[in-house]
Amino acid sequence: MEFRDTAVEGAFRASVRAFLDAELPAEVAARPGEWGLFNAGGRATREFRLWMQEWTAKLNEHGWGAPAWPKEHGGGGLSVKEQFILSEEFAWRRAPRPGGIGHGWAGPTIMVYGTEAQKAAYLPRIISGEHVWCQLFSEPGAGSDLASLQTRAVRDGDDYVVNGQKIWTSGAHGAHMGILLARTNPDAPKHRGVSYFLLDMKTPGVTVRPLVNMLDSHEFNEVYLEDVRVPASHLLGEENRGWYLATTTLDFERSGIATSVAHQQIVRDLAAFARTATGRASLARNSRLRTELAERAIEAQVESLVCYRIISMQERGEIPNKESSIAKLYSSELDVRLATTGMHLAGLHGQLNDAGTDASLGGRIPRFYMHSTTSPIGGGTSEIQRNIIATRGLGLPRA
Repeated sequence: MEFRDTAVEGAFRASVRAFLDAELPAEVAARPGEWGLFNAGGRATREFRLWMQEWTAKLNEHGWGAPAWPKEHGGGGLSVKEQFILSEEFAWRRAPRPGGIGHGWAGPTIMVYGTEAQKAAYLPRIISGEHVWCQLFSEPGAGSDLASLQTRAVRDGDDYVVNGQKIWTSGAHGAHMGILLARTNPDAPKHRGVSYFLLDMKTPGVTVRPLVNMLDSHEFNEVYLEDVRVPASHLLGEENRGWYLATTTLDFERSGIATSVAHQQIVRDLAAFARTATGRASLARNSRLRTELAERAIEAQVESLVCYRIISMQERGEIPNKESSIAKLYSSELDVRLATTGMHLAGLHGQLNDAGTDASLGGRIPRFYMHSTTSPIGGGTSEIQRNIIATRGLGLPRA
């Protein structure tokens, strides 16, 4: 790994910093982030959403709204290292960036497999922020084993008629479009016979029902599809080849550096909290807590090195496989350890979820603790990541 920037990379980093110095309001950079909700920043106010529209427009002027996208599609066309630098600098400054399913999954997949008409219809609206996307993949009986999905799509003239249920659909209640996997050939082997659709979430027959978590936060949803007519022109790629679209690995901003930086910031926040605490949480009086916090600081640094390794591989044109699973496993379980350390520091005050409670950092510690339980599950469970590391990394036989 080469930790030093080249002259060109150093100049780019300086330009990013200059942009943030000039354009990022101090009150936005200083806002208290919701740990574990690195992209959402908690429940955004209307004023913040309006500001985000203006901020997105400024980023798009530089091509930084979707830095990995080619310039012809409105992106920045940045190199792998430049994307990394941009993510790192924005993360350290707590500067918001557009993202989500549209930027990270739908857009890149449409670029590779979409028709010219599909590219013209959807890509500009993703870049501008006009369209928010969700992912309609998981089902009540098909999560980790996604290829077992049962939602059906039957061709009927110029449409497909879709029936089924999806679950754990993040942001579906606010989404304009969704990427949908449905089975079009029930007689084919389960990894074949699946097609990939672009679904207008306002189509008759689409019902979105909230799943409210223990944070009393509405992030997930279950989505019911009842005789939903999807135009055949909304099929992405070939019929029955959707599985291969869904599993395509597009190397767009996969280093995880933003999460790594956020974890380092959490360590700093917890250390500052502990320095001013009294009683059991005081670092001056509790050597065990000092040791525990030091371990989290070391682990956050290790996580950053894992991210540097991945970005170095991508820069050489290599595709991280087991390395990505190592990074995901380490990061998600560090989330849990950090949250646990926060609860140890807060003690009984860790039960207080009130934003006005200084003893638990405005309730951030218990909220982070509750949210961290999702980290080893979302994006592929820790068990799945360990299986990938064992088989593809260590060459162990499948059980």
